[in-house]
Amino acid sequence: METDNDHIHILVQYQPTKSVLEIVRLFKQISTYRIWRQNNNSRYLKKYFWKENAFWGDGYFACSIGQVSKETIEKYIQNQG
Repeated sequence: METDNDHIHILVQYQPTKSVLEIVRLFKQISTYRIWRQNNNSRYLKKYFWKENAFWGDGYFACSIGQVSKETIEKYIQNQG
């Protein structure tokens, strides 16, 4: 995983029985929940997120790595941001 100013690059291996949408949705839900609960962050965050407890936009971009090696993708992700 690598973060940028307004997006995150993540390399994920998953079972083909799961959809990409389901994986993205779970990532967004779980990460938002944990950030709000961690170290009593809710007091601070309520000042900036007064309407709803959300961090993520509605969209996402996903692609498969195809014939490229996992190491190549990892190097690409590490060089972002």
